[in-house]
Amino acid sequence: MTHQHLPPGGEFLLLPPTLQPHAYANVDRMFATRVIRRGPSVTPLPRGAGIAPRYTHGGVGDYMDRGCVAGLLVIHRGQVVLEQYGLGLREDGRWSSMSMVKSLTSTLVGAAIRDGHIGTLADKISDYVPGVRGSAYDRVSVRDLITMSSGVGWSEEYTDRDSHVNQYSRCLGEKRAGGVLEILRGLPAEHEPGSFFHYNTGDTFLLGCLLTAATGETLAGYMSRKVWAPLGMEQDGFYTLESEGGQEIGGSRAGATLRDFGRFGEFVRRGGDGILPDGWVEEAATPHFTLEPGQSSYGATGYGYSWWINGDGAMVAVGFAGQSLYINRARELVIVTLSAQPQPPYAAAYGRDFRAERQAFQAALIESLS
Repeated sequence: MTHQHLPPGGEFLLLPPTLQPHAYANVDRMFATRVIRRGPSVTPLPRGAGIAPRYTHGGVGDYMDRGCVAGLLVIHRGQVVLEQYGLGLREDGRWSSMSMVKSLTSTLVGAAIRDGHIGTLADKISDYVPGVRGSAYDRVSVRDLITMSSGVGWSEEYTDRDSHVNQYSRCLGEKRAGGVLEILRGLPAEHEPGSFFHYNTGDTFLLGCLLTAATGETLAGYMSRKVWAPLGMEQDGFYTLESEGGQEIGGSRAGATLRDFGRFGEFVRRGGDGILPDGWVEEAATPHFTLEPGQSSYGATGYGYSWWINGDGAMVAVGFAGQSLYINRARELVIVTLSAQPQPPYAAAYGRDFRAERQAFQAALIESLS
């Protein structure tokens, strides 16, 4: 009997470059997952005139090699103008969203408000999730969670094996039921809720718990019914679970194809297709906190409803190791980038500024569309 070896799930955030692409393409085999089912029909992505942007270091292929890019999709005015794959990813292959899924999950909050499952963003999370009552999350509102301002002390240091985010990662690798909530219940309150931005993957886990409790559906089921099936996604997606048959992880490690991430981007760019409340996308794209570019790997200048806000006004879903979903509504532009950028300590050997590389290529790409 043959067996394909998979990297250890608990080490997911610490993998060397040799293992990253294999892991990101096989998340559904490394962790417990739940399917986000597509509908009976697929919505085609129209094709427009192709573009071939060139930047400082060459063309699209050069950028993909230098940026460790597995998938690149550009949709302009509703038409695909560039689609390219690398690192073994294929058209039907699903790649890990990493934290990009935070923005997808937060969008479901808008749908749940429109459906009447959630009252308002001022509602307290403990009214929906009894497991956090009596903890630092007791006074935290839905708005505080969705804007990463719970005020709860959380360490998101990826290179620190004892950080909260790596404790959380080990819980997922061990498929330990209740493990993440146990970590969150033990965290201290460090700031008044709503007063201070601090990136916290645990906050989005609670956002997923909130949606499950409020809708009475699994997070994957609600995503399927409200978005995946109506939008005509090409392939099933998936959410990673905390444990077998357990709660979805609302903030990391979901999986979808390059094109389906693009379809989600188009859905948001169009304003939510009546699935979201009127004005929701505009509110989500409004900076609730102003940031210094150095506060995020993307170089964003603000943070909205779990969307990073770029200096050009675009809203961006960003994930570990170079994942991004860029939505510029003014330019009618969606860019999806799936990557496997090396992380410390391995990144130093590449001698490359991945953020500057992306910024230079993106500027050339936008220029080619002018």
